[in-house]
Amino acid sequence: MHALSKRWLATGGAVVLAALVGVALLLRDGGAACAAARAGDKATFYELGGGTGNCSFPSAPADDLFVALGAADYDGGAACGSYLDVKGPKGKVRVKVIDSCPPCAAGHIDLSRTAFKRIADEVDGIVPITYTTVRAPKVPGPVSVRLKEGSSRFWFAALIDNHGDRLRSVKVNGKTATRTDFNYWIIDGGAGAGPFKITFTDAYGRSTTVPGIKLKPGVTQKAASAILEKKKPKPAVSSAAPATKAPPPSPAPAPSAPPAPSTSASETAPPAVALVARPAAC
Repeated sequence: MHALSKRWLATGGAVVLAALVGVALLLRDGGAACAAARAGDKATFYELGGGTGNCSFPSAPADDLFVALGAADYDGGAACGSYLDVKGPKGKVRVKVIDSCPPCAAGHIDLSRTAFKRIADEVDGIVPITYTTVRAPKVPGPVSVRLKEGSSRFWFAALIDNHGDRLRSVKVNGKTATRTDFNYWIIDGGAGAGPFKITFTDAYGRSTTVPGIKLKPGVTQKAASAILEKKKPKPAVSSAAPATKAPPPSPAPAPSAPPAPSTSASETAPPAVALVARPAAC
């Protein structure tokens, strides 16, 4: 968690002035999560200090390219471990979501100083940007699992990293885990003594299984092998012709209806109007 004053004061006097001028506008900004580029979004920068961010990753990315999101975009921890492509006045940068920014409105992102300098001059303090969520980004290593200190056969909590895309669900030995806003997946009743087979499904419906995770709290375990579950193929359609059935008996002819009375031209029904199919709206 970060206080507003710490984030802005860390950037220096000129940056503080620029940020304060824009605070009123930033707090009015609204919008949905960053699934697509949005004009009018803004970026500031901050120092992580001695912490590691609300996503609980053991350390910041080695390249120091990371970002904190406001509550709407952080989405209760669902954004943790995903990546954004950010474009600013001077260029673009790819950053990993590792933290939340409580004072940031939707569309306001708080970059690491290193990332901010890739897209703007540091003295600007606050700049207009656009950004998008990256699908299937390249990650720095294999999937890893870290069991939280205090985990036991009666209480399970796991942090999953290097998955790239947002995670939608996690199961451990068949038991469903619950996500916390600090990015651990918890099973209050525990999942046994292990080893554990962890299956996680991302926001796009792709599932990956990591077997052989041991009950070793506080230790990051890198997956020796991760199994990406592919969609099951559709059953083949038989090319054989269906068996021929005897046609049903012809029904008896219906009695003839009496001739309809004649009508004048003014009483004749209007001709049918052809309906033209229209494409669905996007």
